[in-house]
Amino acid sequence: MTMLIALYERFVGRASALMPDALLLLVARFGIAAVFFMSGRTKVDGIIHITDGTYELFRTDYALPLIPPDIAAVAATWSEHVFSILLVLGLFTRFSAFALFMMTLTIEIFVYPDAWPTHLSWAAIQLPLIFRGSGAWSIDAILRKAVAR
Repeated sequence: MTMLIALYERFVGRASALMPDALLLLVARFGIAAVFFMSGRTKVDGIIHITDGTYELFRTDYALPLIPPDIAAVAATWSEHVFSILLVLGLFTRFSAFALFMMTLTIEIFVYPDAWPTHLSWAAIQLPLIFRGSGAWSIDAILRKAVAR
């Protein structure tokens, strides 16, 4: 049994060496950015003209208790685009991931509470980005190195 555990530990060590944290965080950034960016694209025509249908959705299906629907529609649409692009670049990653995490919580609590498995999977991607950052392959890392000099 000890030999089996040692073999397993050796395998895990080698597998971990093949998968750097920078790659895991890069995949997380791109993955969650894609979810939110594609959602943002459904709300617009052209580059970023918010559709009448989007405003109607925020008046009906996506109605929030404290935010007027027109403001919520604009804020959500711009947030999904801007924070997704920032995540892909690895720029202001912790802030962007936190903003999308707060959007996820808002959607879960006020819009689609039964969709918790989906929202939990989004949070599982967002939380490492919030608490670990963007990783070595990002503009954040380049800026950190430049400031350290």
